[in-house]
Amino acid sequence: HQAMDRLNVDYLDLYFCHRPDPQVPIEETVRAMSDLITQGKVLYWGTSEWSAQEIMQAYSVARQYNLVPPTMEQPQYNMLFRERFELEYARLYDEIGLGTTIWSPLASGILTGKYNDGVPSDSRMALESYSWLKDRLLSDEGQAAIAKVRELTTIAEELGATMAQLALAWTIKNPNVSTAITGATKLHQIKDNLGAIDIAHQLTDDVIAKIEDVLDNKPEPYQS
Repeated sequence: HQAMDRLNVDYLDLYFCHRPDPQVPIEETVRAMSDLITQGKVLYWGTSEWSAQEIMQAYSVARQYNLVPPTMEQPQYNMLFRERFELEYARLYDEIGLGTTIWSPLASGILTGKYNDGVPSDSRMALESYSWLKDRLLSDEGQAAIAKVRELTTIAEELGATMAQLALAWTIKNPNVSTAITGATKLHQIKDNLGAIDIAHQLTDDVIAKIEDVLDNKPEPYQS
């Protein structure tokens, strides 16, 4: 009720359960979500940062007790973070029709190219509260990622796109991506993000192959 009051709405279109509570049985969560939907307070419910096993368990519980299963997962997915989305969840897209709402498609801004030459004083990583993120950027792994972004920027320029547009376009080009969450602090960033929709249509197989050559991180299928 408090959430609906704050948003000034009569119901929520989608309710995400962020990270499963190990102290709460999944059946209890599924029943609670189903009750909210039955009461008309929520239209659909989804999971956020759940494992494939936990999502399937929730789905199975819903089917067993004639409850409402989750329809969406909110995972992290971007050019630099791929394995869970592309491998762990792979069978869920076809088996249960799992939809996805992607968070961090720009990898905390790394994929915008703004950190290619260091940390700008007006950026998020310059804030003391984000020192952990800055430390990650300055690590060997972080600098390797920056090197890739520099190469990807050339591909973006060839397409007449910004690096952010290329990164977002690459993400939404994946057929298993239903939608992606983007953030912005300036109006021009919103306009830039929206331009990714047009760039996605330019990502031919050849362009994707060039991107994969730079990334060199395509997850290998699990061996049975």
